[in-house]
Amino acid sequence: MSVPADHPFAAAVKPLVDAMGGEMIAPDRARGDDVVLSWEGRPVVAVRLPHLSDSLDRILADLQRRHGVPLSALDRKTKQSVVRQLEQRGAFTVRHGVETVAGALGVSRFTVYNYLNREKGGD
Repeated sequence: MSVPADHPFAAAVKPLVDAMGGEMIAPDRARGDDVVLSWEGRPVVAVRLPHLSDSLDRILADLQRRHGVPLSALDRKTKQSVVRQLEQRGAFTVRHGVETVAGALGVSRFTVYNYLNREKGGD
């Protein structure tokens, strides 16, 4: 069985699956950790979730796409905004998150910590 790309439910969830870095597969190919989505009592599509280790890289790539330039080319104020967005999405709970973000922004870890502390200080 293939994924019915023209099924209205599959078409409706595709942007969400793409945004989170998942993969749509046929329900009969689902493994134990895949999420099978049904419509009117019938399985329509299964979603294979991404590995957590890939999440931060995907979020950074998405932010770069949205800004249209490498994150390191952003001005300081925009980098601070990016750090706030990343904190809200839990980027700094991932091992080496600060280092990964600092590298993408072209700043030091110390600078990322300063941006985080500035936000908590109410700036």
